[in-house]
Amino acid sequence: MRSTRRESSPPLKRIRRRRGADAGIYEARTRDIVVRVSPVFQPEDSAPEDGLWMWGYTVEIENHGAEAVQLVARSWTITDGLNRSTEVEGSGVVGEQPELRPREAFRYVSSCPLPTPSGAMVGHFQMMTEAGEVFEAAIPEFSLHLPGAARRVN
Repeated sequence: MRSTRRESSPPLKRIRRRRGADAGIYEARTRDIVVRVSPVFQPEDSAPEDGLWMWGYTVEIENHGAEAVQLVARSWTITDGLNRSTEVEGSGVVGEQPELRPREAFRYVSSCPLPTPSGAMVGHFQMMTEAGEVFEAAIPEFSLHLPGAARRVN
């Protein structure tokens, strides 16, 4: 159980809030695990004429508890603007299964292609305590909407 991207220091570092009308930070707390997501449209990687809208998102996971936990697996539901859903599951995130000791945070960046200009994502991380207890930490549902669009979860 080791991570090279761990951030630690009291107080926990947080995702910097973007300024502007389209800034969105979504947060969920399960037990003592806080998951925060900040999505952003990536116009440079998108090709709307070909039906491709790329979205990047930063995920930060904070351990506010008294015991270490390890992120073992992930599960996502990705829904496009036509209400079509795709399930994505796998071990760890970005090739890692980070361990978070008390007061540590782990941050990663990923992306998601959509066949429509808007959509939403939601899911959970499977976490395991040092004692071997497994639980699901919620990933908040977050909206993928073009800059200037109405801010709402689809």
